[in-house]
Amino acid sequence: MKFTKTTEQDSNYNHLEKMTINELLTNMNTEDKSVPLAIEKAIPQIELLIEQIVSKLKTGGRLFYIGAGTSGRLGILDASECPPTFGVSHDLVVGLIAGGDIAIRKAVEFAEDSTNQGWTDLQDFNISEKDVVIGIAASGTTPYVIAALEKCNLNKIITGCITCNQNSPLAQVSQFPIEVVVGPEFVTGSSRMKAGTAQKLVLNMISTSTMIKLNKVKGNKMVDMQLSNNKLVDRGIKMLVKELNISFEEAQSLLEKHKNVRTVIQNYSNGN
Repeated sequence: MKFTKTTEQDSNYNHLEKMTINELLTNMNTEDKSVPLAIEKAIPQIELLIEQIVSKLKTGGRLFYIGAGTSGRLGILDASECPPTFGVSHDLVVGLIAGGDIAIRKAVEFAEDSTNQGWTDLQDFNISEKDVVIGIAASGTTPYVIAALEKCNLNKIITGCITCNQNSPLAQVSQFPIEVVVGPEFVTGSSRMKAGTAQKLVLNMISTSTMIKLNKVKGNKMVDMQLSNNKLVDRGIKMLVKELNISFEEAQSLLEKHKNVRTVIQNYSNGN
């Protein structure tokens, strides 16, 4: 099947500079509405990859995201939110970006074109067949990502990807590809828009579903979240009030003692 970069095709809109602000916003919003529908079509692919991730993480493995530019930053964002949200270690979900940490804030020229740096970056974490690596690239053609996944395959490491073009080179080297085809961008080629939104939503689905299956959520509550600010402490107290049917003051006292919502629930249930 022919590979076509729909992410690079001309926008469905022209003369953007002549539009009013309201027209710009309305048209961008119209385009954005198509993203969840494109993701819906990819749910079977997403499910297959998550099954692999859960299986590996349950046996001591880790999840790696690797990308360049916007895609790399989105992977790092998702990885960085797992410890505070679900109380997991910082090395369970790891985000890597072409050009290193400096590229999170500033573009590093030609970093995405390297065909050996991606694997080198993964090796810094002693990557092994216990782990899962997801390449993220809207275009599906980023050399840094493709080459890294090729090396993973050679080393019997499970690979997946998130891309927004169908039948891309990245999908071809991924054992569990996720293809969310969102079509042309509002600003031609600006894949930080619909493609970036699609990648962010899929990453949310992957990490959240994985953590739920790893028992990091009770009911619908983040009982393992890190109590790193007053808002989260207050949320934890209110969880305990509702879950244990106790007063705010008692919940506050128990949380101050045990420092963790799940621990309070378990000890209270055991009469401690």
